[in-house]
Amino acid sequence: ANDSGNKIGRRRLSKRGPAELRRLLFNAAMAAAKSKAWKPIYAHYRAQGWSTTAALVIIARKIARAAWSIHHYHSTFDPERITKNA
Repeated sequence: ANDSGNKIGRRRLSKRGPAELRRLLFNAAMAAAKSKAWKPIYAHYRAQGWSTTAALVIIARKIARAAWSIHHYHSTFDPERITKNA
């Protein structure tokens, strides 16, 4: 974010982090956006006015967070949990 004091700057997508990981997460998000579990989330963000790329980046981040949670807590994927905060 480009914020300072009362100024609220423009938000943009960055190209930070490992490029290969970003590419893999983005590709996973493109596939997930067509699946039954993630399609409503993708439609929700598109309906809010987000661009296709931005909506896919949001889904990619959600996938990364879900993967970390599954690994950390030794749990299984539950589609009900991802739709709670969409």
